[in-house]
Parts: sequence; structure tokens; C-alpha cells
Amino acid sequence: MKPRISVITIGVNDLEASLKFYRDGLGLPTEGIIGKEFEHGAVAFFDLQNGVKLALFPRADIAHDAGIEKAEPSSTEFTLGHNVMSESEVDAVMDHAVAAGARLIKPAQKSFWGGYTGYFQDPDGHLWEVVYNQAFLPED
Repeated sequence: MKPRISVITIGVNDLEASLKFYRDGLGLPTEGIIGKEFEHGAVAFFDLQNGVKLALFPRADIAHDAGIEKAEPSSTEFTLGHNVMSESEVDAVMDHAVAAGARLIKPAQKSFWGGYTGYFQDPDGHLWEVVYNQAFLPED
């Protein structure tokens, strides 16, 4: 199998509130919520790098679509990593996220592996790591 992960979908409790956080708070580009005309179909897509999309989909609708029971969320199931170009950019992204309504979990600091990293949670409890890692610098 050739890996072609192009959409990362996260479950949210309130699609409108999450849209506001990611679009207005973090400044991610989006066309807003689409699919409202379909039962269990409303979703918001955000453009990331190289054609990758971040999707916000209500948790109940994910469960319905997959045909499984809705489960209680856990912040330790996964993290979303946002790798930036410098320590000062880590600090700026962290400050921006907190100002937008994120909950600061771990202030940015030097890590045991030599990088610089901090954690915040979005309004639905998803854990984001903002990191400066010289081994994985993003392309502009």
C-alpha cells in the first residue's frame, strides 16, 4: 500500500464553535460548513500543506457514518503535530492558539530530545503539539 493520507478528520461536539476556533482563531483557510442539506452530512474542511485537508465532523455523525456507537473522547488517543521553523514561532503559535480559546496544557520549552515544544487543547479537547524539530523542518 502506498501511503496517501490526504484528510485528517477529527470529531467535534459543536461544529459551529469548532469552525470559529479553527477559522477565526487559528486562521486556517476554509469555505466553511458544507453538507448541511444532508442528515449527518455537515462538515468543515480546512486547507493544509500539499493538498492535505483537516476536516471537522460532529462526533455523533462520525459514529453514525461508521455504524458504531459514539464513544467518550480521550485527549491521549492522538496528537496533531504542527512543526514550525523556529522556537520563536512555537511561542507565537502557542500564544495565538490560547488567545483564540485553546487551553494551554504544557508551555513551550526545551525537550529531552533537543527540540522545543508545547501542547494545547482545542475546544473539543484534541491535543496539539507545536514543535520546532530541526530534523523535520517543514517546506514553505
